[in-house]
Amino acid sequence: MLLDRFVPIRARVSGIAAKQDVAAIAQFHRIQASPGYRAAAEYVLDALQACGLDAWIERFPADSKSQFWTEASFQEWGATSATLHLDEPAAHQCKLADWREAKLSLIQRSISFDGTAEVVLLSDGLEEQEYEGLDLAGKVVLTQGDHTTARRLAVEKHGAVGILYYGMGRVAPVREPMDLPDALQYASFWWTDEPDEVKCFGFVLSPRRGAWLADLARKAAKENKPPLRVRAHVASRLYDGSMEVVCARIPGETDEESVVVSHLCHPQPSANDNASGAAAALEAARALHGLVAEGKLPRPRRGMRFLWVPEMSGTYAYLSRHEELIPKMIAGVNLDMVGGDPAHNGSTFILERPPDASASFVSDLLARLFDQLGNDATSHAGLGALALVNTATTGFSGGSDHMIFADPTVGISMPMLIQNPDKFYHTSADTVEHIDPAMMARAATLAAGAAYLVAAAGQEEATWLGSEMTARFQVRLTQEVQNLITRSWETGHAVSIERVDRKVDYMLACHRDALGTLLRLWDGVGPVVSGLSHDAEAIGRAEKRRARTALKTARPIALESQPTADLNTWEEQAAARVPRRLYRGPVQRALGNGPRRLTPDERGAWVRLVTSRAAGGWTLPTLAEYWADGRRTMLEIVDLVELETGIRDPELIVRRFELLDRLGWIEWMPAPVD
Repeated sequence: MLLDRFVPIRARVSGIAAKQDVAAIAQFHRIQASPGYRAAAEYVLDALQACGLDAWIERFPADSKSQFWTEASFQEWGATSATLHLDEPAAHQCKLADWREAKLSLIQRSISFDGTAEVVLLSDGLEEQEYEGLDLAGKVVLTQGDHTTARRLAVEKHGAVGILYYGMGRVAPVREPMDLPDALQYASFWWTDEPDEVKCFGFVLSPRRGAWLADLARKAAKENKPPLRVRAHVASRLYDGSMEVVCARIPGETDEESVVVSHLCHPQPSANDNASGAAAALEAARALHGLVAEGKLPRPRRGMRFLWVPEMSGTYAYLSRHEELIPKMIAGVNLDMVGGDPAHNGSTFILERPPDASASFVSDLLARLFDQLGNDATSHAGLGALALVNTATTGFSGGSDHMIFADPTVGISMPMLIQNPDKFYHTSADTVEHIDPAMMARAATLAAGAAYLVAAAGQEEATWLGSEMTARFQVRLTQEVQNLITRSWETGHAVSIERVDRKVDYMLACHRDALGTLLRLWDGVGPVVSGLSHDAEAIGRAEKRRARTALKTARPIALESQPTADLNTWEEQAAARVPRRLYRGPVQRALGNGPRRLTPDERGAWVRLVTSRAAGGWTLPTLAEYWADGRRTMLEIVDLVELETGIRDPELIVRRFELLDRLGWIEWMPAPVD
């Protein structure tokens, strides 16, 4: 049986060796398109080639002219030194930041600067009215608010020359800003090279040091003393260069393949994010290569491809250059933050499913491996398997390379393995001592197992996997229907049977689509898929009957047909238009880089709209893009996103497509005729 081949993989993978790779990679300052990233890529390449793998580096232009699908490239950046000193008040002269000591002390992609400047304290620097009456020309601002917004307002609009940032993001529930008082928050500028863009430098201070400096500034103002002055030195440059993607391939019997991807970027040290994912992928590749070369695993029918990329940018670049490979890529897995010690970082090990618009067999295959690997112990009686690590399977959130692969315009379904939340996420405290060899082994084994099982699967495996998928579908469907029933009992608000029916029908449609992807593993599986689809429909009918019985007992009104509510203004707009995408891959930073550009105010308005949402602000628009097939109205897309996430937000989705239209990335198709 195919799962038996998981055993030698688990035995071969070394979590200790993988942690050693984390330590090596974490030494490099791995900003996308930089000398430090290049050095890390060469380390990975050397390690792959040292064990005999076919591996190479592909280089892509890092400049302000190149475009990879919707993603604009950007210039390479390198820094050699940077220091910040407090000169006045004289009684408190000290060094505030030093690039040699902490690479995160500089806002990444800062430009060169040498000189002294007065410090102006801002509340948070995020609203225009805060700047009224302030003279910022030639000065630096001290803020704990979002540094990107502060730069746009303080530097571009009011003439400041730099930013001193001491914010610390909240990571609920494991980190409040002062939980890491001496850590530095990862901060970066992303230059778009627009005509009105004003580049600057910036330093990052810890929350403790920043609060101390802010208190000094308030005291000086209160006592009518001279303002604070700092002396800043930054030696850096932006230039046309390159960004690297490390590639390795274990050949199979055909040119089809499975894919493992991990991003190699982020500043020094960034151990869990994402030296851990890069090292786990490296260990998975080494283990599989050795097992196949030694004959301990049969050479699979498909090849296995491994990619180490600058996050998002590298995936856009690689796929846009190699569109001929896309139809051959069956499925994959993304490794992002997989090695942290849960006792240190407070995280759960998560299997994030691909979006429903990209439903596939791969989620349930990886879930089976996830379950098998999670059985670390038994009960005190030796009965029943127990997991010693908190694990969860969640719906799609996005935010990493899998969201590009899994876009239906690309069509490579790809779950993500990730730890979340992480107390040390995007801070200087994300160091190697928080990496757990056991977690590294777990992640590398899962990646290797998924890559090999997809590559090796044929008739027997496709048949078994269809049964596995249908069993897991039944569990998910029963849970979803029961959630609706329970909500009606607990809240006293009737849940209409139409709502239950819509959810069941939606999940059935997604399951049928997922079963259809088994044809990628064995083209003769059609009759099996047909039979399992009938089984799933019977399961759906049974759940509808169960819901009717339960809801009738709980709230008789629930069985009555509910009058159709009038459409609100945003829903009316959504019902009237059909968007057709003109691009591959979801739009990310390209909100500023389409055939036409958004103005800074338009971009700012979009960010404020997204961040105003309590949940899903960044994810829902991406899911809406996935469902846009040139035939669905925006209202149908709103409905599908709600069914997938439980959140209905027609305004957010309409505005997203309006921005895409403004950028020239979509066209409007004729609206359906009633």
